[in-house]
Amino acid sequence: MRNAASHFLLAALLLLTGSAYAQGQKMPEDKSKRPSPPATATAMVGGATVTIDYSRPAMKGRKVFGGLVPYNAVWRTGANEATTFTVDKPVKIEGQALPAGKYALFAIPGATEWTIVFNKTANQWGAYEYDAKQDALRVKVKAKKTAAPVEQFTITADKAGKVSLMWENSQADFMVK
Repeated sequence: MRNAASHFLLAALLLLTGSAYAQGQKMPEDKSKRPSPPATATAMVGGATVTIDYSRPAMKGRKVFGGLVPYNAVWRTGANEATTFTVDKPVKIEGQALPAGKYALFAIPGATEWTIVFNKTANQWGAYEYDAKQDALRVKVKAKKTAAPVEQFTITADKAGKVSLMWENSQADFMVK
């Protein structure tokens, strides 16, 4: 009788432990259901593959640049996790060398000029722990007005090496060679 009771207690303990473990595990998040869903821009540029993974926030009637996204402050270039910029070969960004690798892509928007930042700490949430000492490269580019308002933040990359960041009525382009 004693042996059966100890087996029962052991089985109950294992069942409870397994149940508690299972409840502590998070199910993988379906990022496509987020208010700012994920997107990817990819292009082959001179033999190098450029891949930009980002999230797409929407204007929703808000003033974006100079409002929701302050001028002259580091911005995650999208929403959620920091946007990543990956190249499988060394490239030049606006004529400046960037080694192959994965980078966090930040921007410092201004009314007429943006600073595009490639940071060595690729995996981070937003720009909350951004550290300028980890910048691999910074380039300045001109901002221009879009032909029509862009409701949802969009990044494009083409085979000529032009990367465009567009949202609200602003666009900033940089060249990858």
